[in-house]
Amino acid sequence: MSQRYIRQELLPGFGVAGQQALAQAHVVVIGAGGLGSPVLMYLAAAGVGRLTVIDDDVVDETNLQRQIIHHDDSVGLSKVASAKASIAKINPHCEVRIVNARFTFPEGMQWTEDADVIVDGSDNTDTRYVVSAIAARRQIPHVWAAILGYEAQLSVFRFGQVIYEDVFAQPPLPGDVPSCSQAGVLGPVVGIIGSAMALETIKLITGIGTPLIGKLAVFSSLDHTWETIPLCGDPSRHQQVATQPPRSSAGIPEVFDIDNCAALIDVRNSEEFTHHHLPGAIHVPLASIEHDPAAASANIPDGSVLYCAHGIRSQRAGVLLTLAGVQQLRSLAGGIHRYTQSENQ
Repeated sequence: MSQRYIRQELLPGFGVAGQQALAQAHVVVIGAGGLGSPVLMYLAAAGVGRLTVIDDDVVDETNLQRQIIHHDDSVGLSKVASAKASIAKINPHCEVRIVNARFTFPEGMQWTEDADVIVDGSDNTDTRYVVSAIAARRQIPHVWAAILGYEAQLSVFRFGQVIYEDVFAQPPLPGDVPSCSQAGVLGPVVGIIGSAMALETIKLITGIGTPLIGKLAVFSSLDHTWETIPLCGDPSRHQQVATQPPRSSAGIPEVFDIDNCAALIDVRNSEEFTHHHLPGAIHVPLASIEHDPAAASANIPDGSVLYCAHGIRSQRAGVLLTLAGVQQLRSLAGGIHRYTQSENQ
């Protein structure tokens, strides 16, 4: 008889029944990065029978500082393939299915078929709304967390109680929430939160303890404190999420060239514009658009292409101008940096 799980089977209230529940469980994990790494490693080690891992990214050297499921020889490989190889070394009895793609709707309905729990370790708003919509349709719980610098948030959502949209009813504007590449991240922070996500998943499957449903846990790593905020669900919102297409974050279409546009609008600040700008560009700083979108829109014709340094400010400006009535705006993908690099190649 295997001794692999004996230590957790000794726990009061867990026992052999809890281990059997894990063995029969199917958990879908979105993201094989910072949060997904400890989630996958601990769920596999605990004896979850089936894991579906979904991610469309490849392993980069900058990932290795925190995404501990990957190693030096994984650089350049798909994250899902690298994760599967690591899981096989942790627990060869765990069945792993990998999907090398972004978690999307309606494809996600097929990927989550017969899932017991969805764990959302994604790093973008659009995916989080897709996860919530699919979890609501399937009426299965989903574990969610997000990292921002030294802090993190964690919760468990379930249709009919509290869902993601009860906390985040509207998507943020582009630029409101910086990514890890912009804000930075410490490896142990994602390790702590990812481990907590794995724990919540095990609680949901085995029935031990009280899952974090109806609460938002906020973690501050610098003083190592947890704050728990009560949440309230809106049943009418739940029905809406379960029956309508998933929401997407505010944004405008991207283009990779500037041909055939009504006008080229540079939304960077004055110093950036003076230092270098694309020929024929009109300067309308983001600050002036944020101050008075209606006034700024008077200088921007329908069908314009907006650009900034990397494409984030132009997306933000495009949303504000669209709300002010300008139509068919587009954003230069990657901003002036990517455009000038491609022109010089």
